[in-house]
Amino acid sequence: MDKIISTVSTLVWSDVFIYLCLCTGLYFSIRTGFLQVTYLKDMLRLLFAKKKTDEGISSFQAFALAISGRVGTGNIIGVATAIFYGGPGAVFWMWIIAFLGSSSAFVEATLGQLYKKKEGTEFRGGPAYYIEKGLGVKWYAVLFAVLTIISAGFLLPGVQSNAIASSAANAFDLPTHYTGIAVVLLLILIIFGGVKRLGSVAEFVVPFMAGGYILMTLIIIGMNFQQIPEVFGLIFSSAFSLNATFGGIIGMAIAWGVKRGIYSNEAGQGTAPHAAAAAEVNHPAQQGLVQAFSVYVDTLFVCTATALMILFTGMYNVTDVDAAGKPATAIVENLPGVDYNGFTQAAVSHHFPGFGNEFIAIALFFFAFTTIMAYFYYADTNISYLIKDGKAKKIIGFIFKIVFLSTVYFGTVRTADMAWAIGDIGVGLMAWVNIIAILLLSKTAMKVWKDYKQKRKQGIEDPDFNPEEIGIKNADYWTDKN
Repeated sequence: MDKIISTVSTLVWSDVFIYLCLCTGLYFSIRTGFLQVTYLKDMLRLLFAKKKTDEGISSFQAFALAISGRVGTGNIIGVATAIFYGGPGAVFWMWIIAFLGSSSAFVEATLGQLYKKKEGTEFRGGPAYYIEKGLGVKWYAVLFAVLTIISAGFLLPGVQSNAIASSAANAFDLPTHYTGIAVVLLLILIIFGGVKRLGSVAEFVVPFMAGGYILMTLIIIGMNFQQIPEVFGLIFSSAFSLNATFGGIIGMAIAWGVKRGIYSNEAGQGTAPHAAAAAEVNHPAQQGLVQAFSVYVDTLFVCTATALMILFTGMYNVTDVDAAGKPATAIVENLPGVDYNGFTQAAVSHHFPGFGNEFIAIALFFFAFTTIMAYFYYADTNISYLIKDGKAKKIIGFIFKIVFLSTVYFGTVRTADMAWAIGDIGVGLMAWVNIIAILLLSKTAMKVWKDYKQKRKQGIEDPDFNPEEIGIKNADYWTDKN
């Protein structure tokens, strides 16, 4: 089974796919005039807009819900994995995919807002909705919905719950099945409350968890500030094959930097548009800009903080791989017998002995738990897309909740390598389908972006949106609103 999963993961994450992600981000960056730089001020202003109604959540709540999905184990263990397989140069490629990917995040979130619909007392939307309404290809929309339910409902949660259980076992000697039961009980209190409860919890927890973690990393970076030029030099030289130690693995640096970058920030994966669609805004591009900024928070802030902390302290190993893709020859071995799961804990413990394991265990709990919450919402949204009958939706929704909670529990007792390989397949499959869709819908997205830019240049701070004015059809919510 391990071999089958590894083979499928390799096929999904082929070189073609990695370069497709990079080229898509570059294409949208050029088409939007590099909005990730030119509209940074708007991103920050819109982030804290307080607009919220009975049907929608605020921009910040949507941002927090999306961040809860983006910021997870990928920001701690994922960064360590990239360094383990790709060397310090992988960090540079994580930055590149974040910078370029923020434009992809803008496009998919804008499309999510554009084609959202009101279901009951909540807004729903996402790739399945914009594929059906924007492209008019129902089977492709159904394909994405099914893949998302499988990925977010069954393949991805195990990565997060496994990380919680493993770190709790290392730090507090807690049996993994006890941790699994505790996580499931907490989720029961939240997921039965709908998107508004998810948004409210995320709004409170995300600033707390991200702020606390970044504060710790800044303290450690400050204690090693004299090494900043040296570490950045190591990252850049390793990224461009100029470093004698890591020059031979530049291909792995690119592959693992992009792979773990996408896993962490989810740009182009098609998950964040579900949260973006739930927000109440005046113009679809507004939530697109907010979600573009969330990629920065995830990778340029949190992932960079983790990477610098590991590299400053030298608490990492780097390995070459064999023909089967398994760790083989050690290139650097600063922590004999320790794999990537222990790098971040060792880095904190280097400066705060006896505290590192506990701190990372707590941070991982918040990071991974909020990501599991977001996964549930993504899968639940696509169940709502596929099943229109209200009674059937309630029954199947309840069954899904039980199965989802079971998946979370079983993830705590699964091996880490198996959990990550399964998670990679889920991320890759969703991203393949979604990236093709947003490329095909790029003309529509650019119409929305052009409309927003023109109105902002006219001095309108909170512009309204009418799809019929710019020739966009099937944006039913916005048409009805006007």
